[in-house]
Amino acid sequence: MNITNYLEENYPDYMDKILLADGFEEAFMGVVESFGNEPKACYNYDTCIDILMEQMIPSAEDISDNDKFYRDWHGEAEEYFNFNVSGAYVGEHTPAFIKLDVGEQKI
Repeated sequence: MNITNYLEENYPDYMDKILLADGFEEAFMGVVESFGNEPKACYNYDTCIDILMEQMIPSAEDISDNDKFYRDWHGEAEEYFNFNVSGAYVGEHTPAFIKLDVGEQKI
């Protein structure tokens, strides 16, 4: 099911309010709700970083067997994401981004 259909079916009253993060459809997890706040789109933080890395890295051969290269690109993607995406407030319907890890162990 695509995101628009999901929202139309489950959040018809908020279709025009819930903001989506363009280009991060693969990372969409659903809608987060909490008391006193409007529903908002929720995305997997790590998947967003992976999507940015795929867009930023010149070619797959560049990262094979090169941990430093990977860490450098990962850091660049995280910095870009934190400043330009998750750090951009566009009102009460600004999407939420969740990190699914507990200490060193990812869920």
